[in-house]
Amino acid sequence: MAVISALVRGCTGLLLATLAWPAPVPAKDKMDALLLVDADASEAGFMLRTRWGQRLDGRFPVMAGEVRTLADGHKQVLLRLSARDVEIVGHPRYSRLTRDEAFFDADRHPEVIFVSDPFDADLVEDGGNLPGELVIRGVKRRETFRVEPVACERPMRDCPVVAAGTVNRNDYAMDRWGFALGERVEFRLSLHGQEALAP
Repeated sequence: MAVISALVRGCTGLLLATLAWPAPVPAKDKMDALLLVDADASEAGFMLRTRWGQRLDGRFPVMAGEVRTLADGHKQVLLRLSARDVEIVGHPRYSRLTRDEAFFDADRHPEVIFVSDPFDADLVEDGGNLPGELVIRGVKRRETFRVEPVACERPMRDCPVVAAGTVNRNDYAMDRWGFALGERVEFRLSLHGQEALAP
């Protein structure tokens, strides 16, 4: 049991160090300190094109995430998407292939993770570029998502925050099937949230 406990503590510490996830503001700053992604109301998807022009729409039905308010008032997003549950809409065979080692390699890399740079709250209201670190198949790279302006006073609560970005799958060692698939993977997110007190 002592060995198992040590391994668990070690893995937990490694994960936290890898993400370098900052501490939220103290709980006295109330519920604005932490906003949880409402997985049931949110959508995370992607689009691929085959070499002969067919469009394949994918989705991540299982996700988790949060938006934290940092001590200096900036916000930061952490989003986790389950590669083990990824689907290609209407194509069960493609769904299985997308999870296997040639693409997301979900058995060894069960999550796609995005950690944004700190950003000002006005970015969500006005729209703009949101850079950060994207991890796919254990490969970490800088990527930028484009956030659309919102039309409500409480983004993620009263209306979704929508963002999109395009990555090159070869950058993440998803370089098989080059004869059949294009290189671009277009991600699109529509996120709703629910307020919660920071721990």
